[in-house]
Amino acid sequence: MKDTPTRKAVALAAAAAAVALTAGTGQASATEALLPHPGPDGLIWIPEITGSSGFVSGGLNSGLDTFTTFACEGGGTVEVSFRLDNHPDRDPSPFTLACPTGTPATITVPLGPGLSGGFGATVTASSPSIRWGAVVVQPE
Repeated sequence: MKDTPTRKAVALAAAAAAVALTAGTGQASATEALLPHPGPDGLIWIPEITGSSGFVSGGLNSGLDTFTTFACEGGGTVEVSFRLDNHPDRDPSPFTLACPTGTPATITVPLGPGLSGGFGATVTASSPSIRWGAVVVQPE
């Protein structure tokens, strides 16, 4: 087959993606996850994010209790607020978690049973260097 500009662009894009994946894997292994993998009960696992961010998901099982755990470290705080799409009357109150330097702090917030639909959390870090992680589980 003759090399065309399109074939060269595809090959270059594939090579760039491979380099990005390799570089990303090296960075991820340089720091330990703040929270362990939640196993089969997990809906969300965010091992680590630095700075402000959040997450959204769907598919809460109304027959199971829902718990979310946050961890952070870095010498500051994270403020967490929730949104339960189908249950705005049950949105947990926002809270602030102090993030010590060196050893992560954790907190588990029960969201309760009977929840369905989508949900999300917004995490506002006091500094862009604050590391945080989160898991959401529905134990069977």
